[in-house]
Amino acid sequence: MLAVSVDGRLAPPAGGPAQLGGTGDRAVLEEALAWADAALLGAETLRRHGTTCLIHAPELLEERQRQGRSPQPLALVASRSGHLPADLPFWRQPVQRWWLRPPTSPATVPDGFQRVLGFSSWSRLRAELAAEGLTRLVLLGGADLAGQLLAANQVDELQLTFCPLLLGGSHSWLPPAPALRPGHWQLLEHRPLGGDELLLRYRRASAAGRPRLEPPKR
Repeated sequence: MLAVSVDGRLAPPAGGPAQLGGTGDRAVLEEALAWADAALLGAETLRRHGTTCLIHAPELLEERQRQGRSPQPLALVASRSGHLPADLPFWRQPVQRWWLRPPTSPATVPDGFQRVLGFSSWSRLRAELAAEGLTRLVLLGGADLAGQLLAANQVDELQLTFCPLLLGGSHSWLPPAPALRPGHWQLLEHRPLGGDELLLRYRRASAAGRPRLEPPKR
């Protein structure tokens, strides 16, 4: 999931946390989180924003309860060290937190995390998460993770909110020159969100039949 300017930027040229998307964009974000089993985000995204995204809409929380699911999807944090500032509001949010660690990092569980998962490849990670019953994944950021997943052919849907801004600069939603595989994307939905914002949702043509991972919101 991704909120971008018309020219595909996540932030102004000076950088900083992305602040794109209005109330309509927030609503479709919560819809995706309500669908998801887990939300993946990078450590730098978490440091910049301080929190993960949560579901607030009562009807979405009630639906998850009817389905016997936790109120919020678990937060899967990709981090080399697993160490994040202790004063982040993230640690006080009502979510289960798992650390996704590289092979060279120690396997001990850092304070604040309930589980550790070792990372070797994105395809293997998806299989391991599916074995845990976590088949619906949303990527919340950042651009480096989005580029890695797209280059590994591990993103099945793109959900893009286009915001009526031209920002310029280098802060694209993908890192410079990612090695993307060519492929066709099918338009599944287009929806005005109010505030001159437009939602476009695409599905990779070859993605049928495997656990789903969506790209980032922030």
